Amino acid sequence: MTRHARNCTAGAVYTYHEKKKDAASSGYGTNAQRVGKDSVKDFDCCSLTLQPCRYPVITKEGHLFDKEAILEYILTKKREYARKLKEYEKQKQKKLEESQEKTATDELVKLQNFLKGEKNIVSKQQIKPKDGESSISNMSNGRDKQLPSFWIPAQTPEAKELTAQKPDKCIYCPISGKPLKIKDLISIKFTEVKDPDDKKSLIVKQARYMCPITHDILSNSIPCAVVKTSGDVVTMECVEKILKKDWINPLDGSKLTEADIIPLQRGGTGYAAVNDSLEGKHIRPVLQA
Repeated sequence: MTRHARNCTAGAVYTYHEKKKDAASSGYGTNAQRVGKDSVKDFDCCSLTLQPCRYPVITKEGHLFDKEAILEYILTKKREYARKLKEYEKQKQKKLEESQEKTATDELVKLQNFLKGEKNIVSKQQIKPKDGESSISNMSNGRDKQLPSFWIPAQTPEAKELTAQKPDKCIYCPISGKPLKIKDLISIKFTEVKDPDDKKSLIVKQARYMCPITHDILSNSIPCAVVKTSGDVVTMECVEKILKKDWINPLDGSKLTEADIIPLQRGGTGYAAVNDSLEGKHIRPVLQA
């Protein structure tokens, strides 16, 4: 444990500073660390695979996905829904059969009780135990078969069957949690930077894409938006200064509305002014004082 001050070795108070210092050195307590730029995805990377998109599509909220990855995600969710629905229908049918069987059994018991009450009940003379057989033994006269036994499968305790709930047919976005449909996915296109002197591959370039109108380089530090009519990715500065001025797309001459501008959700820069969630937590056992 942490040493107290020189003149305060007999203090009964375990201070907050000492507790935090001991927790950090002993491996207890939750650690929080600031997330750097290298720990977040780039603006042109898929939110599922975290790799550059080959066929980029976005949702209505502006989350970027690779078309192959998001379609595979939707197909997996549909298969999971079909499996859960099949289990739900099977359990529902089983409960219906059990209910019908229980109703038939109750009717049979009522009928037997009625017939038994109509007849004269003749008491039978109890059978006395044979010589040498103790009547107080709980293992005589076949009573050993009635005793509970943990190692007999028929007598072991049974867990209650879990009740399956009817699955939700709706598929939700893995990032925003809002309903997601294939028809709502919007195909977009990035404009590559044309530099004849740069012979590097596109994936290793730092400046890969640019705004097709202003030719500004796109990156995580620059807010971007998608023009829904053409699918081009432009900067928000271009949207504010050029597109919103006449509400006409200079790339194809189409008219624009406010709904045609979709802000592109970027990964992060490492600065709090740009992103909100920049802290990673590692939850560990708490040091009890």
